[in-house]
Amino acid sequence: MSDFTSNFWEIYIGGITLVSIVACLVLLVVTGKMKASTAGDNTTGHVWDGDLREMNNPLPRWWSYMFVFTIVFSLAYLVLYPGLGSYPGTLGWTSAKLHADEVSKGNAETAPIYAKFMAMKPEDVAKDAQAMAIGERLYGNNCAQCHASDARGNKGFPNLTDGDWLHGGTPEKIKETLVGGRNGNMPPMAAAVGSADDVKNLAQYVLSLSGSPHDSARAALGKDKFGVCAACHGPDGKGMQALGSANLTDNIWLHGFGEKAILEMINNGKVNVMPAQADKLTEAQIHVLTSYIWGMSNK
Repeated sequence: MSDFTSNFWEIYIGGITLVSIVACLVLLVVTGKMKASTAGDNTTGHVWDGDLREMNNPLPRWWSYMFVFTIVFSLAYLVLYPGLGSYPGTLGWTSAKLHADEVSKGNAETAPIYAKFMAMKPEDVAKDAQAMAIGERLYGNNCAQCHASDARGNKGFPNLTDGDWLHGGTPEKIKETLVGGRNGNMPPMAAAVGSADDVKNLAQYVLSLSGSPHDSARAALGKDKFGVCAACHGPDGKGMQALGSANLTDNIWLHGFGEKAILEMINNGKVNVMPAQADKLTEAQIHVLTSYIWGMSNK
């Protein structure tokens, strides 16, 4: 991989930064020594509105010194802090380290509150108003982007309030999902099913499993083709939580409803990723968040 990388960009950025600072210093010195031609009355000869004349007075010394100070300050800053490509600065400061320190400080301050909840079962934590207020904020910061602010999900992102769980809805399973994340994979199955007509028949059979509107004649023809799906979804189409495969009989459609959506899944497959939260949240925060999510589907 090193063959495809170089330090060109860090040199390029650092070079432009230093050249710009030096150019400002040169410009300041040069303009300070330049003598503009003036008339005997110390004007430049420019006149506006008949009597408005431009004087040729030098900048106040304090103003010139202010320019010099900004240049010196910028050079000192680039020595102490990162700003020249990948140069880290002598102080070793980084925004990532600052954020980590602030998070650690916040976790230490809230540790006594979380300690109380850690001693409780998730079912009991879900009844605690203070814990649920904390859980709501944890959910808003870490889960709402995908599952929506009301936890009812979006297309491709499960509804967390309806009790329909791909991997199981017990507190233990929810915690397992939060800690390790999930990788859902529905492989393209068209080649195993057969012709395009076979795929369409299978889609109609899948619709029939949930009592959805379907073509009964095609569904009857597609029943035999369901064998390639049964390995994951079960012979009855009710799914398997051990695999995270969807229940095809409950009329809940994560990736869209109707023949078109089912055909797309059979032909193209689908990969879904639920990112792990263990590296973002503490064990205590995951415990409270688990309780909050469990509570939303068990009200």
